[in-house]
Amino acid sequence: MELGDLVEYLENKTILITGGAGFVAKMFVEKILRTQPNVKKLYVLLRPSQCNSPPQRFQTQVMEKELFRLLRAKWGKEFDSFIWERVEAVGGDISDENLGIKDAILRDHMFKHIDFIVNCAATTDFFERYDVALATNTIGIYNILNFAKKCLKLKKLLHLSTAYVCGEKEGIISEKAFEFGETLTKTFTKLDFKIEKEFVAHRLSQLRETKASESAINANMRELGTERAKHFGWPNTYVFTKAMGEMCVEQFKDDVPTIILRPTMIVSTYKEPFPGWIEGLRTMDTLIVGIGKGKLPFFLGIPTVALDLIPGDMVVNAMILSMVFGEGGMIYHVGSSIKNPVYISEIRNYIHRYFIENPLFDHKKENPITVHKIILLQHISTLNIYIAIRYLLPLKILEMVVSLPYLRCYKDVYAKNMRKLQTIMRFIQIYKPYVLFNMIFDDTNCEGLRENKVKGSRNLELMETFNFDPNSIDWEDYIINTHIPGLIKYVII
Repeated sequence: MELGDLVEYLENKTILITGGAGFVAKMFVEKILRTQPNVKKLYVLLRPSQCNSPPQRFQTQVMEKELFRLLRAKWGKEFDSFIWERVEAVGGDISDENLGIKDAILRDHMFKHIDFIVNCAATTDFFERYDVALATNTIGIYNILNFAKKCLKLKKLLHLSTAYVCGEKEGIISEKAFEFGETLTKTFTKLDFKIEKEFVAHRLSQLRETKASESAINANMRELGTERAKHFGWPNTYVFTKAMGEMCVEQFKDDVPTIILRPTMIVSTYKEPFPGWIEGLRTMDTLIVGIGKGKLPFFLGIPTVALDLIPGDMVVNAMILSMVFGEGGMIYHVGSSIKNPVYISEIRNYIHRYFIENPLFDHKKENPITVHKIILLQHISTLNIYIAIRYLLPLKILEMVVSLPYLRCYKDVYAKNMRKLQTIMRFIQIYKPYVLFNMIFDDTNCEGLRENKVKGSRNLELMETFNFDPNSIDWEDYIINTHIPGLIKYVII
């Protein structure tokens, strides 16, 4: 099948998309509806809400987004009917058996008609509660596989993972599957999500027996996730549970043809459906906000390390092509570090230049915020010395000052500076695995898709529509003229 046949192939196909309210899932739904309006059905799985039904959630959290403006303009007054004739919003949760779909008649209908399953559901909080992350990012995959085995017409299950399941590694990271039980450190036991599930249930039972408060349980579960992740060699709960999810795919897929897609740091759209669309603060956006608001004077990072960015629309294009053309069992890295890297020092310079030329204003909208080029500290030891001299010592002096009755007026100054330091350190904790390790993600499998399907196509319009080649990106132009303006427009920093 050639690229020119792709759109025609998707005609009358039925696709189940989990995590339907998420950033990538929204873009995937929009792209399918825009490029193949004759798709038969998109089942979009959404978690139940006490306030809104699944169709109401889809209406407000998906359809009404600016992302759909081209479709809205094309279909005009018929936009709503166009969507609802092709989309069915289904209440469910992948952490439950049968994906939490209660309606047996609907389930049977889905089993008979689904052609593809695209799993976008995930909790992406790096320090999520362990029970929550395990239920969604790991056990959820097990449940999806069991659901997929009942789908009589299923052609492919596409699982959206993350390139950072590799942990804190240096050098070239291959598109290689995990073995079940594999760990990144030497341990006496193999990694088994079923044992981890029992471990979590036992800990929760202990906490409830002691009548621990909900806030105490929440804190304990977050600490447990980080503790278990580091025990087995991963830096945080998110990538740890995503790695276990991949192990589930390899161990329990049986005859289900599966594709694992591992994007790197997903940023705003490059071109499709229009440049710069984004939702929420993602990946490097906390750096952009911190610099733009003058609240990030320093950061941890080696200037020559590549921060692997990839626009969201390119991820979706890779999803569609791998879903249709990819062979079962393949793993695809979707990133830029091996083909067109952009380095931390360059990103810092681009952000600084943007806000020098286009400053944000203070909360009163009166005065432009002065920005300074942030200091990059390349080692943890250097970071600790810098913080001790620049922050901890002055804070200690200020703490003694405010203890004096007649100088308590400086208490707010102390609290403000302490919060500022804590915020920066929280950002550093999140980014540390990705700014000190020069990870280069091999994308040989993805390049195979590009070479055979996209670059080999004679249809130039389709080549552009389904482009996911990082070589086409001018990072300076994209970050300054597309990404940051999009972030300001859609996230309103």
